[in-house]
Amino acid sequence: MDKVAIFIDGAYLDKTLDALSTPRLKVDCGKLSAKLSGGKEILRTYYYDCPPHQSKIPTDEEKRLTAKKNSFFNALSNLSRFQVRQGKLAKRIDADGRPIFQQKRVDILMAVDMVLLSATRQIERAVLLTGDSDLVPAIEVVKASGVLVLLAHGPRGGDANTVHRELWQVCDERQELDANFFKECRLL
Repeated sequence: MDKVAIFIDGAYLDKTLDALSTPRLKVDCGKLSAKLSGGKEILRTYYYDCPPHQSKIPTDEEKRLTAKKNSFFNALSNLSRFQVRQGKLAKRIDADGRPIFQQKRVDILMAVDMVLLSATRQIERAVLLTGDSDLVPAIEVVKASGVLVLLAHGPRGGDANTVHRELWQVCDERQELDANFFKECRLL
């Protein structure tokens, strides 16, 4: 049986769910992983995200958000064959002096995991739930290792586009995930 690894960009999952449903569906990540596997044996599901920003002296709201996210990460870590990989959230100031937050290290963590599992022949398939073209070079290496790459993505095209064209093109297979797909994975 083919072994598959699932790679989920948590921020992308949130963005996709926001684009598909109001209010946002709450998804059972175990069900989501099983559905994305297509019935193949799952080596592991990797979930990539960043903890929320905290000031040097955190506000009560920052503490609440951090506790909530840590609880979520712990729940995921308790699922069978799940691994949470955390990047960093960097605070930047835009041209108008407003703070913006950017994820750092998430894409590189995902790329390293994909390439390592492929190069060591631990998987035959990689399923990516992401929309970022930064992963294109890693996907090319994964494919050169003989691994099939399926891109699971949210809406494509128009104002609701959630996936970069170059990423969509480099993957072997693609599956657009709609609201009905996620309803089958909802948290009960």
